Amino acid sequence: MSMSTRLIPNQPVPPLRVKTVGGPCWRLCDQKPQHFTLILFYRGLHCGFCKTQLQAYEARYEEFRKLGVRVLAVSADDRERAERTVRDWHLDQLTVCWGLTIDQARDWGLYLSEGRGKSYDGIEEPNWFVEPGMFFIKPDGRLYAGFVQTVPVAQPRIDDVIAGIRFAIETASEPPGGADEETCRGEDCGCAEPVKLAVCKG
Repeated sequence: MSMSTRLIPNQPVPPLRVKTVGGPCWRLCDQKPQHFTLILFYRGLHCGFCKTQLQAYEARYEEFRKLGVRVLAVSADDRERAERTVRDWHLDQLTVCWGLTIDQARDWGLYLSEGRGKSYDGIEEPNWFVEPGMFFIKPDGRLYAGFVQTVPVAQPRIDDVIAGIRFAIETASEPPGGADEETCRGEDCGCAEPVKLAVCKG
């Protein structure tokens, strides 16, 4: 079984090069935002949850821009489906990218799903697609924060996302979660002894 990667905060993220709707290819290494590049991996045209999510980011695009955050949406859809996404979902400002490969999805630690016919909206699902993921990338290409999901429901609320960005900018704090296994085996790592649970008999 091919294993996905787990990205580590404060470490460089994998390279990313994808095609955009109505524009040239987009490369992460070319991005120089003031604070963050926010990558929204979404399932594709067939997903109603993703439609709601991307329309929310479209509506507040200017707010992200003023915070120094560049937002884009990426899926494994083909060009035709991505163009329909932009048109039908009225995404006039958000950069929408298409053509994500399976290898790229695995490099970013995304979950993959197989198509199962038509969605609730009556749109045919592709053979495979990625489940949602959200990544905040620093201007130097290091990961600040990442959220990876197995399902499209219960996505982070956009108000919480914006509040988190403001906190990160105002405090200039380094992200937690970057300690490796070797560090956590040290005597001073602060880890508590594991709790032993009693086995219930009967």
